[in-house]
Amino acid sequence: MEDTSTPSGKNDPRSLCPVSLALDLFGDAWSLLIVRDLMFRGADSYKAFLAAGEGIATNVLSDRLARLESHGIIEKHRDRRDGRRFVYRLTAKGADLAPVIVSIVLWSARHTQTDAPAELVAAMRADPAAFAEQTIARLRQAEPARPRGRTRKRGTV
Repeated sequence: MEDTSTPSGKNDPRSLCPVSLALDLFGDAWSLLIVRDLMFRGADSYKAFLAAGEGIATNVLSDRLARLESHGIIEKHRDRRDGRRFVYRLTAKGADLAPVIVSIVLWSARHTQTDAPAELVAAMRADPAAFAEQTIARLRQAEPARPRGRTRKRGTV
């Protein structure tokens, strides 16, 4: 059975409705933007997420990264090139959000004016399922960040 705990970590979701459970995981204003940045923009660091353009506050970013990690959507490792910093990547569970992100992009492009690259939207529109599957395959083939030692839990020395 999948994890049904809420963002606060409690195991008492408001309901077992699939939409409600999904919103408990990433229904805030920032979580899917972090997933988008990992999935399509190549962001993989705290600094890169801050620079994404939406103006996320540092405390909110820290909270959302911890939440996504605790729910198995992303993983955090020490950077191979600089052991002082951490890098993030989508897990298989996180990569499986590709069809959701594709659907949101297509819905937004259909009903609003966006700054999404026209060629990207066209590729998604041509075959949304294939685009999502190719994205998932690309993310799963990407070399995971290898820790340079053990990663520490948040808040420990």
